[in-house]
Amino acid sequence: MRFRHRAAAGFATLLLPLAGLVGLASNAEAATNATATYTKTQDWGTGFGAQWTVKNTGTAAISSWTIEWDFPSGTSVTSAWDADVTSSGTHWTAKNKSYNGSIAPGASVSFGFNGAGSGSPSHCKLNGGGCDGTTVPGDTAPSAPGTPTASGVTDTSVTLSWGAATDDNGIKNYDVLRDGATVATVTTTSYTDNGLTAGTDYSYTVQARDTADQTGPVSGSVAVHTTGGGTTPPPSGDTVKLGYFTEWGIYGRNYNVKNLVTSGSAAKITHINYAFGNVTNGKCAIGDSYADYDKAFTADQSVSGVADTWDQPLRGNFNQLRELKAKYPHIKVLWSFGGWTWSGGFGAAAQNPAAFAQSCYDLVEDPRWADVFDGIDIDWEYPNACGLSCDTSGNAAFKNLMSALRAKFGSNNLVTAAVTADGSAGGKIEAADYAGAAQYVDWYNVMTYDFFGAWDAKGPTAPHSPLTSYSGIPKAGFTTADAMAAYKAIGVPAKKLLIGIGFYGRGWTGVTQDAPGGTATGPAAGTYEQGIEDYKVLKSSCPATGAVAGTAYAHCGSNWWSYDTPATIASKMTWARNQGLGGAFFWEFSGDTSNGELVNAISNGLS
Repeated sequence: MRFRHRAAAGFATLLLPLAGLVGLASNAEAATNATATYTKTQDWGTGFGAQWTVKNTGTAAISSWTIEWDFPSGTSVTSAWDADVTSSGTHWTAKNKSYNGSIAPGASVSFGFNGAGSGSPSHCKLNGGGCDGTTVPGDTAPSAPGTPTASGVTDTSVTLSWGAATDDNGIKNYDVLRDGATVATVTTTSYTDNGLTAGTDYSYTVQARDTADQTGPVSGSVAVHTTGGGTTPPPSGDTVKLGYFTEWGIYGRNYNVKNLVTSGSAAKITHINYAFGNVTNGKCAIGDSYADYDKAFTADQSVSGVADTWDQPLRGNFNQLRELKAKYPHIKVLWSFGGWTWSGGFGAAAQNPAAFAQSCYDLVEDPRWADVFDGIDIDWEYPNACGLSCDTSGNAAFKNLMSALRAKFGSNNLVTAAVTADGSAGGKIEAADYAGAAQYVDWYNVMTYDFFGAWDAKGPTAPHSPLTSYSGIPKAGFTTADAMAAYKAIGVPAKKLLIGIGFYGRGWTGVTQDAPGGTATGPAAGTYEQGIEDYKVLKSSCPATGAVAGTAYAHCGSNWWSYDTPATIASKMTWARNQGLGGAFFWEFSGDTSNGELVNAISNGLS
């Protein structure tokens, strides 16, 4: 993997008396003499309007009031009136204005707000007591329900069932979430969802609410594909659609996690590799602490639409990924370590695999962001061979490293690796024990791109990601088909092999020949690096003029580029399905168009 630098519709009302934090009040104003009621006044899908009403149920006047509550991640207050509303993470506090703090016996005061997301409040407190007029019970939130199972799938419906959640005061009901949005609230542990679209993918989770109206964590997700609508693809959980998100993309490229939402890509992928963590002194280490967990995103940059605050526990890309997973619970995120630039650290790591695995586990499972990551990806370029630097750790080093990682991360985490696509005789696939290591990984990301490029400044021009061989190819074995065949030949299961797609092109300048095989004078100019350019730029600046070996090329002026298009990606996905591969991955999101046309081609091609 190259490390390249640096309003209202649908009127509904929901009354929820709640219990649950600490307010500022004298004993005479305690919540035992008042109640707070939450009303959802409007709901327009991506947001809502709501209000809180404080009623004095006592015999003496109340001089001030403070309401506190929690919203689930992804739900927030965007504007408010008649109260001063602040937040710390997912915890919200509202205090009376100077003109409405006093409430006479039997009287009520309300304040309103608009919100983003779809969650309901929990852990409510009014002046230190319960919002229902009682003292605050010392109860805990309910546990997560069991992961739902799907049955009776038809063109338009599915029946879901799940294991009951537990709570010290009892379970009141369950919210059923489809693709992150609540579609039903039920008191039983099953639900039939109707009115679905034939031949469509859905993701379901469940969340419990206890008798104090506290909500617990969401369950694991189950993927459902309704019948009809053409050929039914394999379950999305069986086919990997993975994209790399680069930590440095938030700088010059101005590509944030939110772009996965606005492009529509988040709904069409199954996994994200966050690139890259460093490998140094034999350990996993932070790559860019500011980008990873410190940068404060503004409201318009944030997945949730809420600006980061100076004092929230976690910011940066990690928090944005957390918000993305709350919105798209089917997505799993892996932290990728190494890459072209930082692979030189793997040699020291290979000297003590157990210590390396422990360091990686401690970092990935750091309590500040453990919920963000579902596993680890190793991008060693290349074990017992040369990349930016040369490694001499021996044939067994890669296998030993992956074995230690699997032992430490266990079966509940994903362990994957990006691996060479050099299928030439005596090439990099033969340099390490990839077959022996395969038993420890969930899959290999086979980097079936960057076969040829303008590091050979005078050419010959050649597509950097050929699917198959062709007459005049500069080096035999440098194709996707050769790489996959080599891995299968040594015993790596096809389902553990993912085909790689580059969301960029490689190019030369000083070229007069349209077909591959021409001479050049050097690399073509690129936005960030000579000889390389994003697909989103090339599709307009140098449209494809031909195709060879399953990929496209373009000759415009004196420049010659090769890159994949939606059409060539579609043919590669068909090939991958016919080969029984486990899916596809790509490098990387920011090279795609603003409407995610390459991600869409991968998703459709594997469905």
